[in-house]
Amino acid sequence: MKSYELTYLISPDLSEEELKIFQEKIASLIQNEEGKIKEIKNPIKRKLAYPIKRKTEVFIANLNFYFLPEKLESLEKKLKSESKILRYLILVQEKPEKIKVPEIISKPRVPRIKKEKKVELEKIEEKLEEILGQI
Repeated sequence: MKSYELTYLISPDLSEEELKIFQEKIASLIQNEEGKIKEIKNPIKRKLAYPIKRKTEVFIANLNFYFLPEKLESLEKKLKSESKILRYLILVQEKPEKIKVPEIISKPRVPRIKKEKKVELEKIEEKLEEILGQI
């Protein structure tokens, strides 16, 4: 079985209850053809950029399912026969390829500068006398 995604536009003339019943009908069409429903998303009402079959608003519904590729043609025939579906699109969801993540290049480490200990004033004076005494 392959993973598919069905997105379809439903006529805006349906009420909320009729919309739920229609979605269940589409899901049962898939299940009757031995498909398995993975996820059903609630329809969203949208305004169209241009009219489709003289409708300017539609419900957009989305359905993810597993299905045998041989039976896809019969499912499409059933979807075309539904008058409430204005348009539909079935996409194959391919498994995502494993992405190779490049190793993170670490920044070169800068050696820490060791802080010199503070020298007391008395020691400096002694060193100066020693140096000056040698001259």
